[in-house]
Amino acid sequence: MTKRLQAQRLNGIDHNPWVEFVRLSSEYDVVNLGQGFPDFAPPDFAMEALQRAVSGDFMLNQYTKAFVIIIEPAFDCYEPMTLMAGGRPVFVSLKPSPIQDGELDSSSNWKLDPTELASKFTPRTKALVLNTPNNPLGKVFSREELELVASMCQQHDVVCITDEVYQWLVYDGHQHISIASLPGMWDRTLTIGSAGKTFSATGWKVGWVLGPDNILKHLRTVHQNSIFHCPTQSQAAVAWSFEREQLCFGQPSSYFVQFPQAMQRRRDHMIRSLQSVGLQPVVPQGSYFLITDISDLKRKMPDLPGTADEPYDSRFVKWMIKNKGLVAIPVSIFCSKPHQKHFDHYIRFCFVKDESTLRAMDEKLQEWKAELN
Repeated sequence: MTKRLQAQRLNGIDHNPWVEFVRLSSEYDVVNLGQGFPDFAPPDFAMEALQRAVSGDFMLNQYTKAFVIIIEPAFDCYEPMTLMAGGRPVFVSLKPSPIQDGELDSSSNWKLDPTELASKFTPRTKALVLNTPNNPLGKVFSREELELVASMCQQHDVVCITDEVYQWLVYDGHQHISIASLPGMWDRTLTIGSAGKTFSATGWKVGWVLGPDNILKHLRTVHQNSIFHCPTQSQAAVAWSFEREQLCFGQPSSYFVQFPQAMQRRRDHMIRSLQSVGLQPVVPQGSYFLITDISDLKRKMPDLPGTADEPYDSRFVKWMIKNKGLVAIPVSIFCSKPHQKHFDHYIRFCFVKDESTLRAMDEKLQEWKAELN
């Protein structure tokens, strides 16, 4: 294909960093704590809803260059999606605050700089992408932080696209606040949710967008002209699962109450296990993930194999998969290239795993600790 016939905006975004780590994971005997999928079944009521949708006699088998500010670290699809839409991504980074020696870092210590955020807005800024609770950091944005973002969006007439797929997974008494609920924000916000994360069924690939009709009508137009297949039975199962949850919402029997409690225990298990071998986890307020500071290991093992331009955390994760049988994801892949050097001493673990997986992690880490001793 000649250059005249190629879409130039797609150049450079065809590389998928996940492929290499998935391939490595399949080649070694590992405990996979890298990818964000539960290795346990969705709740019984959701599975029963799917069985009902698949087997029932229903009509479910029939048809039924603007600038975009991205707050990083951010899920790595935001940048290529912006580029494919013809936009120009502009990045602003969350930055950690200093902590006292001996203290555990927390995702709440990672903050937006108001002056830096304000500097990113121009007359050409059309959208801002927000993710709370954040992947990979696990940060839950506070009301004060959301009010800052909201004021900037309103001042500059910018649409806020907010990824809230982990909204039910919030820990330690923190509260998820949707930015669309703040004064003046409903009319300029698209709120994205995911049944995969809500009901631990990531393979169902069912999600939704909430927002004002004057914006949603354009999403519907794009959707109907680019997607011809819909997972109709899964959609029905999700709807029935929500109906079930509505009946017990806020009660002890609610999955939205039970699941975060169970995942907080698994988060705490992983934190203790990582600390026991001298790693420095950053305690997440929400989501599936926590990141761990590997600065000490970077100082001890600075010359790991890899290409000259490859971030250290990427080289470290490959070394860890091959030599320690543990899979994580380098945090630098969640950052723009100019900022990767600021995040290349962090790796991301997924703690939403079966307890047997976490025990296997414990064994791997203790073997590693024995070698260090």
